[in-house]
Amino acid sequence: MANGPNSAVDDVQPVVDDELAELALRLDVDAPIAADAVDVWTVLGLTAHSPLPTWYQPAPMGVRRLEGWRRHVARLSAALVIASFVVINAFGLCNTYGQLHV
Repeated sequence: MANGPNSAVDDVQPVVDDELAELALRLDVDAPIAADAVDVWTVLGLTAHSPLPTWYQPAPMGVRRLEGWRRHVARLSAALVIASFVVINAFGLCNTYGQLHV
């Protein structure tokens, strides 16, 4: 038997889905967690871990600030979209789902 961070994983036999379902149904959900319970990250030999997997949520990116003419174009386009909805509503039309209706 190998000694190392993955030795417990190496000794595990494959489990069929039916066996997992049966074990899950027999599980006592109100039972307290054992004092000698081992974290799954320790069993797998992983040191750096977080509550969420890395594929679930990407790392945050820095905020890119618009400067110069790009800021003015962004503000103008936002103002035009808002103004178009105000004008459409002022004429008594409905543009809720992207199609103009009386």
